[in-house]
Amino acid sequence: MVYSDYGICPLMSVGHEEFRKVMSQFVSGVTVVTTVDNTGKMWGATVSAFSSLSMDPPLCLVCLDHRSESLSVLRESKRFAVNFLNAQQADVSNQFARPSDDKFKDIAWTLGNETGCPLLSDALAGMECDVHEMITGGDHDIIIGRLRSTYVSAQDPLLYWNGNYGTIASPVQS
Repeated sequence: MVYSDYGICPLMSVGHEEFRKVMSQFVSGVTVVTTVDNTGKMWGATVSAFSSLSMDPPLCLVCLDHRSESLSVLRESKRFAVNFLNAQQADVSNQFARPSDDKFKDIAWTLGNETGCPLLSDALAGMECDVHEMITGGDHDIIIGRLRSTYVSAQDPLLYWNGNYGTIASPVQS
């Protein structure tokens, strides 16, 4: 039994398929996390597990699978960039999601002034970060980044839901 502020809850085991199915119902933006190793080689991975964390100091977090080559480079470099993909960049997401010797082939980018990490030229928005802290969480590492610079463009975001890409059809005004 698990005890909580809400009373006694039976501890249930959730399998991989149940977890994948329920998480697929959470709509997320799509990001590409980039870094650079000590030889200057650029690395990147598509990441949907991204979130803001703190305003003071400005922190974000990304989660990378332990099998990711980018994670091992990021552990060494201690710096990264997060590129928020725009509605026209599903192909970029797919390119960075697959194993490849050159994930940046045919992708326009510039090196960030603060970290030297690649910033994707056509991205919706982006940020450069220093690694603030790293925490192991199951089969992923949670990388907490302290923001050093940001940029924003006027485009629509690429969304991911239920195993498919999408866009905002009609933004809700508040």
